[in-house]
Amino acid sequence: MKALTLEEVLNLCGMVAYCQESPMHLKRCSTEKLREIFNKYATQEVNGDLYMTSDDFVRGFLGQSYNEESVKLLAGIADTSKDGLISFAEFQAFEGLLCTPDALYKTAFQLFDRNGNGSVTYSEFVDVFKKTDLHAKIPFKLDGPFIQLYFGKDRQRTINYAEFSQFLHDFHEECALEAFRMKDTSGSGFISALDFQDIMVNVKKHLLTADVKDNLVAVTEGHKVSFPYFMAFNSLLNNMELIKRIYLNATSGNRTEPITKDELLQSAQTMSQITPLEIDILFQLTGAIHQTGRIVYGDLSSIAPEHYTKHITTRLTEIKAVESPADRSIFIQMLESTYRFTLGSVAGAVGATAVYPIDLVKTRMQNQRTGSFIGEVAYRNSWDCCKKVIRHEGFLGLYRGLVPQLMGVAPEKAIKLTVNDFVRDKMTDKQGQIPRWAEVLAGACAGGSQVIFTNPLEIVKIRLQVAGEIAGGAKVRAWNVVRELGLFGLYKGARACLLRDVPFSAIYFPMYAHTKAAFADEEGYNHPLTLLAAGAIAGIPAASLVTPADVIKTRLQVVARTGQTTYNGVIDAARKIMAEEGPRAFWKGTVARVFRSSPQFGVTLVTYELLQRMLYVDFGGSRPAGSDVAQTKQELSKLNPDHVGGYQAALPMLNGIETKFGLSLPRFSSTLKASSAKQAS
Repeated sequence: MKALTLEEVLNLCGMVAYCQESPMHLKRCSTEKLREIFNKYATQEVNGDLYMTSDDFVRGFLGQSYNEESVKLLAGIADTSKDGLISFAEFQAFEGLLCTPDALYKTAFQLFDRNGNGSVTYSEFVDVFKKTDLHAKIPFKLDGPFIQLYFGKDRQRTINYAEFSQFLHDFHEECALEAFRMKDTSGSGFISALDFQDIMVNVKKHLLTADVKDNLVAVTEGHKVSFPYFMAFNSLLNNMELIKRIYLNATSGNRTEPITKDELLQSAQTMSQITPLEIDILFQLTGAIHQTGRIVYGDLSSIAPEHYTKHITTRLTEIKAVESPADRSIFIQMLESTYRFTLGSVAGAVGATAVYPIDLVKTRMQNQRTGSFIGEVAYRNSWDCCKKVIRHEGFLGLYRGLVPQLMGVAPEKAIKLTVNDFVRDKMTDKQGQIPRWAEVLAGACAGGSQVIFTNPLEIVKIRLQVAGEIAGGAKVRAWNVVRELGLFGLYKGARACLLRDVPFSAIYFPMYAHTKAAFADEEGYNHPLTLLAAGAIAGIPAASLVTPADVIKTRLQVVARTGQTTYNGVIDAARKIMAEEGPRAFWKGTVARVFRSSPQFGVTLVTYELLQRMLYVDFGGSRPAGSDVAQTKQELSKLNPDHVGGYQAALPMLNGIETKFGLSLPRFSSTLKASSAKQAS
């Protein structure tokens, strides 16, 4: 048996030799890694070369429990030579095909191209279609006028890949029309609500989310369904991505703004594909599901058909703590808060370390006082301060006080993130919407709760940071500062800390949530860079506007040196700073504070949300919007670890052939599975 070369297989597949990164962000796997995986599953040896059998590929490598006929059909997608064996060249070529933007259509085409000559004949199409569940449920006239339009009156015409992609789309619509005609035995143009449900479940199940499927009869109110209504219903589900665009156009990109039917109709006038009847059905569906007269973007997401594949990620772990939100007990909610607290601690430590040198410069600039001996010779600006610290104290001087900072910043950021998430969860309605005032309240609660950790941390950190300003001075250690201050002394300046942290968080978290939503794609998904940008942008106004409170807090917590003014509380400090230094003193270190807080929170939030993606635990509650990765029905995290490169999309592609085109192939029954497993053991 002659094995095809890689170049020959690529030509047969109609592919280019190199696959660019697709919208799913899939990159080709290395030849060495693919070879290692191929050898692991290949069991047939011919003339010294290893080959995969159909069973090796479908049941072994893909792990799918199709019956014998289905296994041969699916293996034929990769077996372009159609000799019953899959060579390494064919295995690698199919991995490349899965990286292409139109991989779903190409995979479906190769399923029907039984002899591998680059075209599909009538007999090839019929041979595969008769094996599908769709044909068993809704018999289709395979010699009718629709088939003749594509394959000719004598059905001898062959169709190429481009034509076949259009054929698949049109054929499925024709199946629905054929089903309607079968149910409408009287030719009245109407079918019963139960017949409508039967057609949708059997022919159009790939368009049905759980919410839509459960309300198919309710949306008709038990009345008969007319043909125009049937067509509009299917057209609506097919065009939900367009409906989402119409909604975003009506709300200027706001995903949380409720809109009425008239407002959506007005926006839909620019889209000729959407009819008033489709808009009526949309509001009937949302009304049956949520009983509201307006819709938000989340309603559209609950109706829109699931994509055969979306963003692909690799989870390090995935745990399902509850089967459904109804199972959420107090204990589960406590576990959820502990989970978020732990991730918040790690994220806070990462964020603090990344920007600590900027924080040190900010503190020294704020403590610099006009008129004192120290103030006249210290630092001209933030850059001058940074240079002098490195010159006199070494590079590690920029990290003076980092250890107590990390000891405190972990619980500080963790409690802030956990409380904000907790309050937002409690204030969020069943549609996933939260009012603006509740977002501000959640942020304020988060800011207030962190002071119990922030104040002791800040006072120790600040005294360590300014200690290096006196040349030859005694070395200051964190534990000595703690012993000197005592428990109550650690909370000196707590009022100023509250005055800073409560408004900061009340500004920051709502702005972060809305900025993140604005940067999200049409599915509400945020790339890590958009999370980082949202966190950094939200930090600019939050950090700058509370700088006066930060200056007052710094002055209260730093030990005044000889000749420097002392302060007795927030009001006294504010009055003396104004009298002695003027209003500009309240904005000292603003630039350094923004450059520290903005990137710090950006790094912290992106770390926090990425950790939730990778270490996924489903507690049945809500998750930060845009932080989770939309999955397909075939959870990608459960894929075989050997599904690398393009093969990460192999199962979603097979799922897509079933869901997008409705071409389900029969699998083993559960009894047959058990019997096979017993025999194997």
